[in-house]
Amino acid sequence: MLLLLLLPVTFLLPAGTGAGKIIGGREARPHSRPYMAFLDGRRGEMKYMCGGSLVHEHFVLTAAHCSGDQIMVLLGAHNIHKKEESWQEIKVHRQIPYPRYKKKTRENDIMLLQLERKANLSEQVGIIRLPQPGEAVKPGSVCGVAGWGQTSVTFGDSSNVLLEIDLEVLGDAICEDHFSCYFDPRSMLCAGDFKGNKSSFQGDSGGPLVCDRVVQGIISWGPDNATPPEVYTKVSRFIPWIKKELAKLKKPLDIPGFFS
Repeated sequence: MLLLLLLPVTFLLPAGTGAGKIIGGREARPHSRPYMAFLDGRRGEMKYMCGGSLVHEHFVLTAAHCSGDQIMVLLGAHNIHKKEESWQEIKVHRQIPYPRYKKKTRENDIMLLQLERKANLSEQVGIIRLPQPGEAVKPGSVCGVAGWGQTSVTFGDSSNVLLEIDLEVLGDAICEDHFSCYFDPRSMLCAGDFKGNKSSFQGDSGGPLVCDRVVQGIISWGPDNATPPEVYTKVSRFIPWIKKELAKLKKPLDIPGFFS
């Protein structure tokens, strides 16, 4: 834990599978976010959970700190404890964290998961668009976050269904004031909700920040009392790296609408 400007900060570590939901969230309409991925991971004997987003039939985008010894990806789910025909459970073949990811500071907190087999696209399982390289999100933009993570700063209440919230993208100066030198505007986005009691939290790590149907951010870290602001990995900074990794499949990437 770091003490920044007297604010305790937590890197949104993966929570155990018994954790709850996004704080202050509402239940998402089932399968309204078909790109959402639930990550069921294991490190040794410990189980943990994260979120992610399907960006290619063979790849899920998530946070680098969601890495583990084994990861099973669940696509097409709404209630993660109630199996549906739409479910696709796929093992992760390869974890590809960004080469310059820094665990202590969460810089470059981004990772691609190559699936053991390709996802079958349907109404319940779909690909989300990636931003253009260097694309900026204007402060004041309202973006959506969803996940199955912890519901409060203390363990307890839980929900098995996908919850969602809307958060405002904030100016870099707000996170720079809150987090001092730990916030890097080149590779991080600042977002939060100063009006309501809404926040992503532990167990939501790796899930997407979606702005106008484009994944602009990845849930990374924030204060351990779930107060705003929170920090998200800026996806547009890493598009060249993402394209390079996807191209290694030696498959054409000229999928209509693949990039915004």
